[in-house]
Amino acid sequence: MLTKSRQNVLVVGLGNRNITADSIGPKTAEKILATRHIMGNFAKSIGLENLKSVSVIVPDVLGKTGIEVQEILSGVIKKTNADTVIVIDALCAKSKDRIFRTVQLTDSGIAPGSGVKNSRKELSKNTLGVNVIAIGVPTVIQFPNDSENLIVTPKECDLLSDKISEVLSRCLNIYLQPEIDPEILLELV
Repeated sequence: MLTKSRQNVLVVGLGNRNITADSIGPKTAEKILATRHIMGNFAKSIGLENLKSVSVIVPDVLGKTGIEVQEILSGVIKKTNADTVIVIDALCAKSKDRIFRTVQLTDSGIAPGSGVKNSRKELSKNTLGVNVIAIGVPTVIQFPNDSENLIVTPKECDLLSDKISEVLSRCLNIYLQPEIDPEILLELV
């Protein structure tokens, strides 16, 4: 989904870290090696001249910031000259069999909150002007009935969120920094 020409990647952890079922994005992002500031002669002096430029942001949710994530990312992309955005978010599944068992990858973007009828502005190449890869993990399922809509998650949601964010962050770090030994990457994060 990403071309080899990516030079400046922005990793975005969407969601609310205070709500376990919505914390996958922030938990994954906090374990990504940010390297945009380690470039040039400094990188060479510490033996990391092959680093890819990676920035990381956890923009939080509209209810806490009062700012649409799309607005935040538009500014960050412009200031950092990011050419690719990788967005990580929790999803609402249509089948209970997919909860914490599926990882969805797409290059068509994502509409944060849309799975639980709380759509925010879309994050895509059309709206941000750069390639957008979305990584989503279903963490909840919605059960509509006559009197109420229920959103349900497994009782082990905290443990499962921690484990999947660890897997995602390791995979992303290895993908984003292919020239660095994976064991060394683990020590740097």
